[in-house]
Amino acid sequence: MERKKRSEQLRYLVLTAVLSAMVYVLTAFIHIPTHQGYIHVGDGIIYLAAALLPWPYAMLTGAIGAGLSDYLSGYPLWVLPTVIIKALTVLAFSRSKPSIIHKRNLIGLVPAALIGIGGYYVAGAILYGSWAAALVDIPTNALQCVGSAALFVFLGLSLDKLSFKERFLLTTQKSRSHS
Repeated sequence: MERKKRSEQLRYLVLTAVLSAMVYVLTAFIHIPTHQGYIHVGDGIIYLAAALLPWPYAMLTGAIGAGLSDYLSGYPLWVLPTVIIKALTVLAFSRSKPSIIHKRNLIGLVPAALIGIGGYYVAGAILYGSWAAALVDIPTNALQCVGSAALFVFLGLSLDKLSFKERFLLTTQKSRSHS
């Protein structure tokens, strides 16, 4: 039994590393510059991580991928807010179903957007020293949430067609019934 648990943890760590790298690449290299930073679809991979992994691993995915992107892209002041916001975003999703895309995760896109937009508004207000100045970031953060949601749904539906959770992860109903 201990060997099975270690194998499961190794799968989670490997998927965490791969998804963290994907978040980093989609955030740092494939983005659109804005007046205060950039917009990207890397959050879509964070949402995917939240639908696949236990929450501590998914939180690490967002924190590592997005935090590294901010730091290495020249926005070190944003690393701490990003790590906190991306970790909290994960809590909007569920991995309890055998599929990635299901009603709970589609509904979860709304609180994820609110956490992202609201979190960066508060962080911006603190960093800029003005609640009014932080308002300027809301439209671009909303656009980022929409793009990330579209990527999440596309990837989730694609991976569901491949039965990814059942084939790769040990957390599906099928594997639970054999334990």
